[in-house]
Amino acid sequence: MKNYKKNILFVCMGNICRSPAAEEIMRHLVNQDGLKDKFFIDSAGTVAYHEGEKPDQRMIKHAKKRGYFLTSKARKFNPAEDFEKFDYIVTMDNENYFDIKALDKNKKYTNKIFKMVDFNKSIKVAEVPDPYYSGSDGFENVLDILEDACSGLFEKIKNELK
Repeated sequence: MKNYKKNILFVCMGNICRSPAAEEIMRHLVNQDGLKDKFFIDSAGTVAYHEGEKPDQRMIKHAKKRGYFLTSKARKFNPAEDFEKFDYIVTMDNENYFDIKALDKNKKYTNKIFKMVDFNKSIKVAEVPDPYYSGSDGFENVLDILEDACSGLFEKIKNELK
């Protein structure tokens, strides 16, 4: 395997539900495969409403049932740093995708910006829905989608590292 890191940033709106869950699911896959030193994984939001807060308690609870422990703190996407630092900027829904693309004013980073669902292997959906205003089923659905997509993204990146 090549001797460099892949830096992945997951992005949703507030950085308290979907993106911290994706961050931890991906970290889990990477650690399980013994590739911890080959990846830097983080998450951010397109807005700063929850900056400095822990993930949503409902997402923490549902993720924990699957063996994921969400410990990150919310932060806002920083175009000046994040576009340069990350190889993959993976957005959760169409609004996040277009918000991040709009920040790339000179279209310099287009090849780094992706939709999470582009990596799904078996669950076919148009975007990762925001579970914030839904019940338990909404959080479980999001985790199902994220597990599938993170698995697909991890396979893609592992192939790049070979």
